Amino acid sequence: MARTVWNAADRESILSRFERLSPDTRPKWGKFDAPRMVVHVTDAVRASIGELALTPKASPLRYWPVNVLVMFYLPWPKGVPTAPELLVRRPVALADELGTLRATLDRFVARDVNGQWPPHAAFGSLTGSQWGRLTYKHLDHHLGQFGV
Repeated sequence: MARTVWNAADRESILSRFERLSPDTRPKWGKFDAPRMVVHVTDAVRASIGELALTPKASPLRYWPVNVLVMFYLPWPKGVPTAPELLVRRPVALADELGTLRATLDRFVARDVNGQWPPHAAFGSLTGSQWGRLTYKHLDHHLGQFGV
């Protein structure tokens, strides 16, 4: 079964991996430092619950089977461009950013998985279940960036 932030054990496991980061943890690839990466993924979760608007972009990710392959089966590629809105906010102390990430994920899972969800900027219309899987995969991808 695919991991998802809807599953409490999956969610706690991934959050515990975030707790292993320090401000000095170096990435294996990319330009983010650890605090900046946490801000990026937190803001992506905020977008998933409608707290941050992202500009939609034309993408093959909007279409089956590409969207299903990327969400559930293929590894997340390195260096894929992100929404500019996910690069705006600057981090404060890492501990504070980790608290914000946890609180944002709490707001995510407080929503109705079967309710209405905002569209993804690249994937378009997603169900709550798909958002949970994609969110987990995004968090896991960036933790892998930092080797945790």
